[in-house]
Amino acid sequence: MVRYVVFGVVALAAVAALGSWLVRTRRISPFGGLGRGLRSVTDPVLRPVERRLVRMGGNPTHAGGWLIVLTAIGGIVLVSLIGWFLGSFQTVNIAAHSGTRATLRLLIEIVYRILMYALIVRVIAAWFGMFRYSRWIRPAYILTDWIVEPIRRVVPSLGAFDVSPIVAWLALMLLRQILLSILRY
Repeated sequence: MVRYVVFGVVALAAVAALGSWLVRTRRISPFGGLGRGLRSVTDPVLRPVERRLVRMGGNPTHAGGWLIVLTAIGGIVLVSLIGWFLGSFQTVNIAAHSGTRATLRLLIEIVYRILMYALIVRVIAAWFGMFRYSRWIRPAYILTDWIVEPIRRVVPSLGAFDVSPIVAWLALMLLRQILLSILRY
């Protein structure tokens, strides 16, 4: 159901972009009744995108294309988040009804995934020069410093290549396997 709504919104964005393009390129006279009607419908939708584009140094005539792209990306993110939320809810529900061991296994998996994503964010952010004091990257460092920093003191770097996040990933994977094997028995 949500996919159809997202598809409809993207289609409406495409129709608004097409209408605006037809009037701007004078394929339809902007002074006729149809042109004025199209402008009155499409301008309230496209003006915020145009303003943002102009502030960023872009061309306001590209606002229709950007509207379509942003609507599609927003729809994909929305559908993905809803799917993730429903899947997570189902997994938590199954674990809660399966007993204490299943719930503990789920908690271990959740903590493991959060730490893995934080390690990935930390490594990729370092490639782009964003480190510990960047507002958006700080949580990844807070979550992973307890394992990466002690490893960094022991394992030497290979020139400019820091292998401590890889060793931390292997250590977390091993710790997860040990904890899950303890819970099996």
